[in-house]
Amino acid sequence: MASGNNGRVFWTAAAGIITLDVITKALAVRYLMPQHIPHPIIGEFVRFTLAFNPGAAFSMSLGAYSRVVFGTFAFIALIILWRLYRASSAGETIRVLALGLAWGGAAGNLIDRFLQRDGIRNGVVDFIDIGIGDVRFWTFNVADSAVTVGALMLAWVLWREDRRALATAAAEAAARDV
Repeated sequence: MASGNNGRVFWTAAAGIITLDVITKALAVRYLMPQHIPHPIIGEFVRFTLAFNPGAAFSMSLGAYSRVVFGTFAFIALIILWRLYRASSAGETIRVLALGLAWGGAAGNLIDRFLQRDGIRNGVVDFIDIGIGDVRFWTFNVADSAVTVGALMLAWVLWREDRRALATAAAEAAARDV
């Protein structure tokens, strides 16, 4: 069961990501219009380029139902991540931080998916554009980064736990064989 320190780590990470995501998206919409015009930040390698994504990751789309379907998936992901956080033991700080980052990112994009700007639901605001020349990564935002970093951290934590469990099982098997 989650401890008090776990709660501080999880909710601080989640709230921090949501806050940073909402603020950066509002600034992007305000200062980067019109869409698809690159604004160099670090030469051509890092640019801010405003884009609205009505679909999901990598602009996947289900047509008119994209917002509802992907919003539902994001809501389910929030529940699963929250339950994983609640099942975390005291001292699992990196796991809890990873879950908080992923939860905050998923919540940030979910909020954005249902926001209206000028009476129109344009989709999720993306603006971070990385690449060299015409070889560019997909345009993304703070929430996307948090989900990715959180997922990678969680994968690493789970991999370490599996290695520990295998080592323990091997040691117990060796002790029984003696």
